[in-house]
Amino acid sequence: MAKPVIAIPIGDPAGVGPEIVVKALASDTVNKTADCIVIGDRKIIDKAIALTGAKLNVHVCNDSKSADFSGGIINLIDLDNIDMSSFSYGKVQAMCGKAAYDYIERSIKLAMSGEADAVATTPINKEALHAAEVPFIGHTEIFGALTGTKDPLTMFETNGLRVFFLTRHLSLLQMLGQIKKDKIVECAKECIAALERLGVTGGTMAVAGLNPHCGEHGLFGWEEVNEITPAVEQLKAEGYNVAGPIGADSVFHQAAQGRYSSVLSLYHDQGHIATKTLDFERTISITNGMPILRTSVDHGTAFDIAGKNMVSEVSMVEAIRLAAKYAPYFVKH
Repeated sequence: MAKPVIAIPIGDPAGVGPEIVVKALASDTVNKTADCIVIGDRKIIDKAIALTGAKLNVHVCNDSKSADFSGGIINLIDLDNIDMSSFSYGKVQAMCGKAAYDYIERSIKLAMSGEADAVATTPINKEALHAAEVPFIGHTEIFGALTGTKDPLTMFETNGLRVFFLTRHLSLLQMLGQIKKDKIVECAKECIAALERLGVTGGTMAVAGLNPHCGEHGLFGWEEVNEITPAVEQLKAEGYNVAGPIGADSVFHQAAQGRYSSVLSLYHDQGHIATKTLDFERTISITNGMPILRTSVDHGTAFDIAGKNMVSEVSMVEAIRLAAKYAPYFVKH
């Protein structure tokens, strides 16, 4: 059976992306689960191989048809967009921000055309994107624009625990204004549909509580009484398999033990703390709701250790593994 083809943009060349890519592609786990095509710059990849000592040879190709998926090979689409005379690790550089965008753009084209089954992304730097005058703040916005997706949906997965987010980058005060019945109902339906697109059917989605002990019937807040519980009741009435609200101090543990198939977290840190405490390196971001599947490491460019062969490739390996795991089941729009 053919392995899924995963496109991997190397991220910001000044960060740890190139290092984690070559380390991951040298691992048995990746070689057994996926055929990979890297999008980057040959000079940067050669430097990363020399730095890490990875036992790999570079095969420059233009597409998946000209790739060599035998062992010990990095299939590289070389965009040749880095001037090594002005390049340096660990610094914000407009050249690197533009290069990172170009790598992502090419990887999306591969997936949209069907040459790749999914994309597994590496860290980029928001300041470098801005310096390059790239009109997007991050991966999600780039993928949304280039795939024509208005509102991509993010799911975290680590060790079988799947977490969605009702709200993301808001202050806690602003977040409270978003805890509304209709928003919860709509989001839960989108999350359940996203799971089905990944081949995850059955099981129960748990909706996390907001206040301590889910508010104790208004003693510690009224959001559960006025908004969250009515949302869960409406979802159940419409035939959706949901439960909640369930106290945030226990729901993530229960889901990790298999009681629930996923959790709808109500705000950014609520879900991030749970997944990253369970296993920081294996917490992977999966972007759904698009015509293509994207997974990503959930760490940054780590400029402080870039170019020093200090970074772990575990998160990159896991991002590729999950992309390969879900790609055969992914239902495209």
